[in-house]
This record gives sequence, structure tokens and C-alpha cells, in this order.
Amino acid sequence: MSRPKILFLVLLPLGLVLGSLLVGRFDLDPLTALRILASRVVPLERTWPDILETVVLDVRLPRIILAMTVGAGLSISGASFQGLFHNPLVGPSILGVSSAAGFGAAVAILLSLPPSVIQLSALAFGLGGVLLTYSLSRVFKTTPTLVLVLSGVVVGSFFSALISVTKYLADPYEKLPAITFWLMGSLGNATSAKVLAALPPMALGAGGLLLAGWRLNILSLGDDEARSLGVRTEALKALIIVCCTVVTASAVCVAGIIGWVGLIIPHAGRMLVGPDHRRLLPACLSLGASYVLVVDNLSRTVSLAELPLGILTALIGAPFFAYLIRKTKGGWQ
Repeated sequence: MSRPKILFLVLLPLGLVLGSLLVGRFDLDPLTALRILASRVVPLERTWPDILETVVLDVRLPRIILAMTVGAGLSISGASFQGLFHNPLVGPSILGVSSAAGFGAAVAILLSLPPSVIQLSALAFGLGGVLLTYSLSRVFKTTPTLVLVLSGVVVGSFFSALISVTKYLADPYEKLPAITFWLMGSLGNATSAKVLAALPPMALGAGGLLLAGWRLNILSLGDDEARSLGVRTEALKALIIVCCTVVTASAVCVAGIIGWVGLIIPHAGRMLVGPDHRRLLPACLSLGASYVLVVDNLSRTVSLAELPLGILTALIGAPFFAYLIRKTKGGWQ
């Protein structure tokens, strides 16, 4: 990877973090924002009102970190699954994790459980959904890629139907709107506690995918070729699926279902750095974090009422993917 591309991928999210701190109803200049951040590390004279410090450190900064964490996680999961399944049309939800996690959250909301339990329920059901998919796809001690994808479609459709049942049973004045808005995806309730809950598992899963990047290059050649080169394909598939599931389920449990990020960002990364997963996965971390942060800024500024994040990612992602189809003419690799 050339030095200008490395600088771009490093400076892009850093610049967007500073810009995002300035976006909102309270006017804030860049110097004051930097001084407020620096005051937590070194002692500085307080020349700003307390309300600005609260806005920066307790409102905007947790939301920025959570948006970047979710975007980076969904993007690296999508790139890993596209390499694993040799298919440019798959995303992080291909194995049913998003639908299963959505059902877990919907049930918790229906039962009026506290927010922390809603997150745990979404995470548990997301992991359980992928475990069910993997169990269904086992054929004679192997996991054929096509059977795994079809099992994911089955499990995802099953949990989507259960979500519809939950909506049908929900109170139309309170519970149904809450379930619907959660499923649309949002970072409006971002807090430091959510950041601390989501960051460790997502960092662990993303770290595992980064370490497996060069093996993904071999696995993308096909199972037979990978075995001939000494790669234990079944163990590697299981590792990648576990890492992607942990990352995606953690993202869904704190932000709801946010589509298209894990589908389009890997393609943008290939256009920038090529198909080598050793370069593509780090690029997806930067591009995905930047993309979701920009979209989240739009969601809270384009109108007085905050737009759900999932709606904007679909409105932006679908035309962009259509542009990629025209530009690449299907030559994804």
C-alpha cells in the first residue's frame, strides 16, 4: 500500500472525529473542542462553560466513538464474509445474526425489560442464531459454503417471521413504536456505558479477523486449493464465523439493525487498496468508521427529528452500490 493511501486512511477518521465534535445545536469552535478533550489528560485553565464540556464529553464523544466502532466492525465483517463465501453480494447478516438479534431485542422490549437486558438479549439471540445456522449446515463433518449460506437464509427468514409475530402482539401505542424504531437502527441513545460494553468484544473479533487476513487470501481461492496448501479450512471457517458473529451481534445490540455498511464498504476498499485481505481489512476499518460517522452526522442534522440510521444507510448505500455495478461491470475481484 502506498504512503499517500496509508495517510489518507489514517487522517480521514481523525479529521472526521474533530469535525463531528462541532456538529450539533451548540456552537463550538475547533480550538475549544481540542482544549476540552486535552483537559482530561493535562491540566488546563477552564475558559469554557460547563455545558460545552458536558456536550463534548458526555453527548457527542460517546456517540462518535460508538458510530466509528459499529461502522468499522460491520465493514470488516462484511469483507471477511465476502472472502469466505467467494461472493460479493453477502454481508454481515448473511448467517441470520441480525434477524436473530433483532428478535431478541424485540422480545425484551415487549416484556418491558431494562435497556441493558435488551442489549444482552439481542447479543445472546444473535450468537444463538448463527450457532443454529452453523449446526444446520454441517454435512458429514464438513460445512459446504453453499449449504452454510442457504442455512443462513433459512434462519434469517425464520427469525424475521418471529419479529413480525412480536410486532403483531405488541401494544400499538407504546411497544410497537419502540420495537420499530429500534429495528431501524440509531445511535441516539449512545452513552459511555454502551461504548464500554461494545468495544471489547468488537475489538477482540476484529483483531482475530486481522490476524487471519492472509489465510483469507488462501481461502478465497477455494476449499480444495486451500487444503492443498495446508490450510485447515473447517477450523479457519469456524474462526472467521465466530469473529464476524461476535462483531456483528455486538454492533446490533447497541445500535439496532444497520444495513448496507458491510456490503458496500468492502467494495470501496477494494477499489482503493485491491483485493488482498491483509490490506483490505485495515482499509475497511477506516472507511467503515468514517462512513457511519458521516451518515450519523447527517441523521441528526438534516431535520429537526433525528432520522433512523438504518434508513439513511439504505438511501445512500443502494445508489452507491448501483454505481459500483456500473463502474466495475461485475469485475469485483
